[in-house]
Amino acid sequence: MSKNYHEKIEKSAGWLAILTVVAISFGTLVEITPLMFIKDTTTPVDGLKPYTALQMEGRDIFIREGCTNCHSQMIRPFRHEVERYGHYSVAGESIWEHPFLWGSKRTGPDLARVGGRYSDDWHYAHLMDPRSVVPQSNMPGYPWLEENVLDGKLTAKKLEIFRSFGVPYTDEDIAGAEAAVKGKKEMEALIAYLQSLGTALK
Repeated sequence: MSKNYHEKIEKSAGWLAILTVVAISFGTLVEITPLMFIKDTTTPVDGLKPYTALQMEGRDIFIREGCTNCHSQMIRPFRHEVERYGHYSVAGESIWEHPFLWGSKRTGPDLARVGGRYSDDWHYAHLMDPRSVVPQSNMPGYPWLEENVLDGKLTAKKLEIFRSFGVPYTDEDIAGAEAAVKGKKEMEALIAYLQSLGTALK
């Protein structure tokens, strides 16, 4: 049998790099391109609303404080997950998320359907001192969120950027963004964000 052709490729860094890129590109084309044409993955679910200015700030605080390291926002379509957290997540819920915060780590519970499950007061107590409401919790407290005050200087710019991604913010939403958050505490913003999660899909 003749010499293996793949040996030439394996011994040439240039050819190996080029063909690796070709293989990955082909796989990406086959896996991702069809999703762009499936209505369920490109259309928002009925009832989906863009984040308010305050919720948008809360989302950024959620990311800043590393909440995504312990809490996923994606309920998988398995019976034990649906029974615990609620309806499984669908693509149309995350159509305006940039980036999406599905996550995969669950040191704490999934938060995809946490909106409306607890009162604002419960969230406040939980964020200040988690063990005051969940004795077995290993989550740290976030008391500084009650001290930090939002100035709203960049909020309008955030909404503008999201509008460029296709999120339907109006000129009025953007013009009133700074005033909507200025003087509010970070705790209020984070709670507003948490209370919005999963409420579009009934």
